[in-house]
Amino acid sequence: MSNSKTISEDLDQLLENLPVFIKETLVNHPNKDQLIEIIMDLGRRPEARFVTGPEYLSQKIISWQDLDYTTKRISKFSNDNRAGIERTLHRISCIRNRQSIINGLTCRVGRAVFGTICNIRDLLESGQSILILGRPGVGKTTIIREIARVLSDEMEKRVIIVDTSNEIAGDSDVPHSGIGRARRMQVSKTEFQHQVMIEAVENHMPEVIIIDEIGTELEALAARTIAEKGVQLVGTTHGNCLDNLIKNPTLTDLIGGIQYVTLSDEEAKRRGTQKSILERKAYPAFQVAIEINDQKLWTIHENVQHSIDLLLRGNYNFGQVRQIYANQKIQIKHKRLHSDFSSIFLSPKALNNNSDITRVTWSKFNYYKNYKDQFLNNQKSFIFVYSLSSDLVKDVISKTGMDFLITKDIKKANCIVGLKKYLKENFKLKKFAEQKNIPIYAINRASVYQISKILSNIL
Repeated sequence: MSNSKTISEDLDQLLENLPVFIKETLVNHPNKDQLIEIIMDLGRRPEARFVTGPEYLSQKIISWQDLDYTTKRISKFSNDNRAGIERTLHRISCIRNRQSIINGLTCRVGRAVFGTICNIRDLLESGQSILILGRPGVGKTTIIREIARVLSDEMEKRVIIVDTSNEIAGDSDVPHSGIGRARRMQVSKTEFQHQVMIEAVENHMPEVIIIDEIGTELEALAARTIAEKGVQLVGTTHGNCLDNLIKNPTLTDLIGGIQYVTLSDEEAKRRGTQKSILERKAYPAFQVAIEINDQKLWTIHENVQHSIDLLLRGNYNFGQVRQIYANQKIQIKHKRLHSDFSSIFLSPKALNNNSDITRVTWSKFNYYKNYKDQFLNNQKSFIFVYSLSSDLVKDVISKTGMDFLITKDIKKANCIVGLKKYLKENFKLKKFAEQKNIPIYAINRASVYQISKILSNIL
């Protein structure tokens, strides 16, 4: 695989707009290729932030004149306090005092990097909508810029970018070459972003819509509207993981929305849950979610619907981790985090060393010498599920590939699996199992790990 190529020759255009004493320090700086941003705060020394860490650029204190020098050479600040430099990807954000006078600048270096998304190319080719999550500064904008180029140039799709702050395609009416053949629609004010998103679909027949920083309820609703129209959607939002979206009432619609559901006493007992539970309202607007842990380590959720359902049930979410090792050439490794549950049985040592997984505790209520023969004589073994979600047990069985079938007829069952606290109370069930020579297995918690572990022990 070829090396990634970085377009960084326009860094000089950013430096030309900075005070001379800052420019002179950075022009010949040995780590300027790793420069992330430059900080200019009134009354403080200028600071450069590199990948390796921060560094002061001068002993001189930033004055009003220095701030004025820079602001006069760049475009006007929009209502979100962001500006840019013509035909570049650099972004300048300002801090204002209570009189709305600028007293601080953050000059962020923008780069178009080729080869940054080779590890998710298969996801792009699938045509599914993709949501990218990550903390500020982790590189989400750089990623979707490269996604736009790959989709438009290499896959020859009709791509439109809704560029709210001109951060994706640069601060100019002519888009930066880093987006390839993709078209760009600018947004006059941030509060109109959702309108432009809908307009892009209705007026320009795109196959793909790319949006940076979905942050409001209206934008989330617009994203769902676009997804319902059959257009592939690629968007970013702030957050470290899917759990953050569940807890964010503004953006929950991106993953299907969350609602409280009150169950009947019987249903709550069957599931082994409280009467009031959280459930997903609808299908997610995005089928795939990517958590950017850092620039080279990404967690992939290939089925957002399934991942959200597991999280709401309080079970462990098994995802996929893709990591890039750069040793002259880019190497990509795929490491599955128990995405097929068979790995639980193949590597129990790894599970024991995983602090995130609760140690399973289960018990056998009754034992008969011939119960193993019952399983051996049947290619498929029938399980009667009591006080557990049948759907959850089905998920575990399908992922592990075990030869189990769930039956509602207890007379056909080869074994009974349920929650310990409810099994203890059901004397009729225990008596029936004793009469029919059916072993009963009990677990303490309705989790994927405990269910899969007990099923493996039955086999």
